[in-house]
Amino acid sequence: MWLTEKFGVSVPVVGAPMAHVSGGRLTAAISAAGGLGMLGAGSAVSADWIRTEGAVAAAGGRPYGVGLMAWSVQDRPEHLDAVLELKPALVSLSFGDYAPYVGRLQKEGIVVAMQAGTVADAREAIDSGVDLIVARGAEAGGHGRNAVATLPLLQAILDLTDLPVMAAGGISGPRGLAAVLAAGAVGGWIGTAFLTCAEAMTPEPVLRRVIEADETDTVYGTVFDAASRAGWPDEFGGRALRNAFFDTWEGHEEELKTKDDAHADYLEGVRTADPARTSIYAGQGVGALTSRSTAAEVLGSFAAYRTYLQAAVEQ
Repeated sequence: MWLTEKFGVSVPVVGAPMAHVSGGRLTAAISAAGGLGMLGAGSAVSADWIRTEGAVAAAGGRPYGVGLMAWSVQDRPEHLDAVLELKPALVSLSFGDYAPYVGRLQKEGIVVAMQAGTVADAREAIDSGVDLIVARGAEAGGHGRNAVATLPLLQAILDLTDLPVMAAGGISGPRGLAAVLAAGAVGGWIGTAFLTCAEAMTPEPVLRRVIEADETDTVYGTVFDAASRAGWPDEFGGRALRNAFFDTWEGHEEELKTKDDAHADYLEGVRTADPARTSIYAGQGVGALTSRSTAAEVLGSFAAYRTYLQAAVEQ
């Protein structure tokens, strides 16, 4: 398998880089359990945070990765500098003009991935010279496009290129992983399944809300980005759990961008981890999360994909 050859994984899973969730501890735990963990370097963190958490991720001696947003790197070039110092095995660089950074990363021996939400995105990635494409479907949690579901997108991108392609969005367990592997993906790019891990940075009130949620509880939009004023381009909304704050401001995003009291209310919700006011990014696979877990337990569950692949072959 490509992932095994490149990174020595025993389970073809990459832990998606999730800001405020996948710090060094979760990243290291996923890698130690046989997958490839990724540090979620959000736009608000410092370069020193990346260095510190990267050191935690690297401490076990296993390969790991870092996720960056191209629009943020443009404003915070020190984030890229910190990653180049760390030299992780994999860097995901998406959402904005990432092309200028691909060669710099590859020059340091780093594998570069890009998350594509459409075939046009994938064509741009191929032209830019990336090493790995992530077919990120609309079911996925966090930021990206809401244009195409995972399975049709994965098939189209696999038909487009000989580059390795991973699948992201709606892969909540071993059956889903077996399905995308059977289609030709080299692995699953998985985030939501790790939200309730003991090693994650997920606050307790948020963790409880995630466990309570079912597959119909997610929404897609730019409400939380308008409230946070972090700088996300409007073309990349986010899939998160529906809450009262989203319902109040959906359809009024432009007003929200300049509404200082609403901005302050949102920030207070984030600070206190209030599920009614903060953004809880999660994909449509969230209904599969019914309890707390460890990264090793999640990877152990995904490892059962072999059973489902074998059953498909024997039918």
